[in-house]
Amino acid sequence: MDIASLLGLVLGMILLIYGIIDNATVAGFVRYLDFPSAIITFGGAFTSVLTSYSLQDYIAGLKSFTLIFHSPVVNTKDMIKKIIDLSNMARKEGLLSLEEAVAELDEPFLKKGILLIVDGTDPDLVRAIMETELVSIEARHKKLIGFWDNLATMGPAWGMIGTLVGLVNMLYNMEDPNSIGPSMAVALITTLYGSLLANWICSPVSGKLKFDNAIEMTQKEVMIEGLLSIQAGENPRVIEEKLKSFLSPKDREHAPDEDAGGEF
Repeated sequence: MDIASLLGLVLGMILLIYGIIDNATVAGFVRYLDFPSAIITFGGAFTSVLTSYSLQDYIAGLKSFTLIFHSPVVNTKDMIKKIIDLSNMARKEGLLSLEEAVAELDEPFLKKGILLIVDGTDPDLVRAIMETELVSIEARHKKLIGFWDNLATMGPAWGMIGTLVGLVNMLYNMEDPNSIGPSMAVALITTLYGSLLANWICSPVSGKLKFDNAIEMTQKEVMIEGLLSIQAGENPRVIEEKLKSFLSPKDREHAPDEDAGGEF
């Protein structure tokens, strides 16, 4: 489990609540709770997104929230090491020996590539098949990411709609000056709710899914290049140096410290 995402959500809400209570006291905290405003903002945002998707894709988008708490099963450095081990095996025992290693692998994408190689598939066709699957995987990821981007857009928009509804009610009661301030406060709460939905939940979830997608795409590109290099019979040391180019300098084994300053 990725504790950072959970901490970010929990600490963000704790700090918000603390700021409200510190400013308005515990008794004043209830001023920030308004059910009609929540219905307009959250109900409007989620139903608008529902209009944009099929029911199946909408449910899948909601379920993708849990993905931000998952840590990658294996990192890129470990994947490179695994491919180098496969390269050494193929160099010593031949490509057919890789079929025995498939049973010990947990990564379906890597398994598929190895089986294609063992079956004697043409290298260009192996690359085409693997890259097609890579594009399909990324397209599915982008659909989930787009769900949260759309929801992040709808949150503030419906918050503004709720504010306008509140302002109309306020203007109809202008004859009572004492009601103007409270009515304006209630009207602005919908804007607060919309901003919270976008900036506390949706945008961070979208950002985390994009980050995880980038890691997975890099790992799969490493697999493609590694497997094709193994199929071509390249030296394991050459394969290792080739695959290391996917890593930042600081993550490369034996990389000089001065090289690490130019990248994140």
